[in-house]
Amino acid sequence: MDAADERRFREFVSARSPALMRLAYLLTGGDQHASEDLLQAALAQTVAKWRSVESPEAYVRQAMYRQQISWWRLARRRNETAMAEPPERGGPDGTNGAELRIVVRRALARLTRRQRAVLVLRYFEDLPEAEVAAMLGCSVGTVRSTAHRSLARLRALAPELETLREPYTIFGEATA
Repeated sequence: MDAADERRFREFVSARSPALMRLAYLLTGGDQHASEDLLQAALAQTVAKWRSVESPEAYVRQAMYRQQISWWRLARRRNETAMAEPPERGGPDGTNGAELRIVVRRALARLTRRQRAVLVLRYFEDLPEAEVAAMLGCSVGTVRSTAHRSLARLRALAPELETLREPYTIFGEATA
């Protein structure tokens, strides 16, 4: 890698790391350390092929999906994540939003890995069902039924989410 390629890679990492870390955090079910490992592994794969990568962000995201699936299959990751208690309800300083994010993260962490992956890919990443099915190696019908059951389970685990109109608003990506 020459100096210009290294500079472009560093600029990419600096500019896109926050968004990529959010995705990694969701894919790992709220495990901060696992999300850092996931992003680091994907960036290591990307830097090795930097000269041939046409769309760096898409490449890193795909690398993260595939790495996470590999980790799931190896069953090396813990299912349980320790979380701090949520702040008090109803504060004028906006703690309701923070509390809702904590509730969502806890509920996501209690879903199965496949359920969490389907929800993140389908609603946070806004990928079509066919693309999610191809990534996870299953049928479109499986993605649909898993998404339906996952949302129902998420609502059962966190009844506070019933007030939300659209499933993707739980990931903080709602549009007005």
